[in-house]
Amino acid sequence: VRVAQRAEQAGIAEIWVSEDYFERGAFAVAAAVAAGTDAAQVGIGVVNPWTRHPMVTAMEFAALDELAGGRAVLGMGASNPVWMQQRCGIPFRAPLAAVRESVTALRDALAGRRVDLRGEHFTIDAALSFTPARTAPIHLGAKGRRSLLLAREIADGVLLSLLSSPAYITWARRQAGPHLWTGAYVLAACDADATAARAAVRPALATYLGVHGAHDITRVAGLDAETAEKFRAGWLAGSPATELVDDEMIDTFTVAGDLDGCLHGLQRLQAVGLDAAVLRDPGDAGIDGLLELATRHRTDAPPAAAAPAGDVAGPHGAGG
Repeated sequence: VRVAQRAEQAGIAEIWVSEDYFERGAFAVAAAVAAGTDAAQVGIGVVNPWTRHPMVTAMEFAALDELAGGRAVLGMGASNPVWMQQRCGIPFRAPLAAVRESVTALRDALAGRRVDLRGEHFTIDAALSFTPARTAPIHLGAKGRRSLLLAREIADGVLLSLLSSPAYITWARRQAGPHLWTGAYVLAACDADATAARAAVRPALATYLGVHGAHDITRVAGLDAETAEKFRAGWLAGSPATELVDDEMIDTFTVAGDLDGCLHGLQRLQAVGLDAAVLRDPGDAGIDGLLELATRHRTDAPPAAAAPAGDVAGPHGAGG
């Protein structure tokens, strides 16, 4: 909450809270952030259709948006089989169908309508007992082509995954549609010592390259499949392949360096149409540098910068 307050004072307009399993619950953290801030939008980025029934998500989010005075944004994503099936024992079947049905139910519930749904995953005949203050935006957390095409069809915006490169953002916007609001998580570290900042992102970069593996997000950025699989193997073995991370990968997949270098990195993302750079620091010690970066970017260029709060925080003037 203290970081969120500092971010808002620095001019940040959106504070995003992630819900990676098994960390602190996003709704509780977002409610605390909403209560401790005045104007910043508060984004949930993202929750899934498996661990919360759509009506539970609807009632939680409507309450959050009411508490926040209409400042909340909901992000919905499919999650992944490792978290859901392997660790929670929840069958991970037809995930995009589950996302579609969940968003359909949320649209009706958050508009104050009764939900009448007979789907592959959910059968719902219910309504909230109160009328939500507004119909809030729903952004889709998306990585691959099919999920981006679904976002084009059903979402108000798309929130891209960590390690979104300029080439991947360009590709993703073609799939989701050039007019759809597009934000992306950006692994970022800014320090007067550029070498220290770049070293700070290496472990997290190796980890998330392993999480993605040989995927559109790495392929479109130019990482060859063999190297991507090496990162994947290291992550699955519990030993991220940090030794494979080189300077070109840092420049491609992160924003890291001194203030001028990081400003250039953000401007590269903005130039390909990114509306919101949701900066994720590689550790709490990096927050001061990211707040400075976001403040400078806000005065030097059209608003599209961010700084972390809670788990992560979002951009100044991103819309949505």
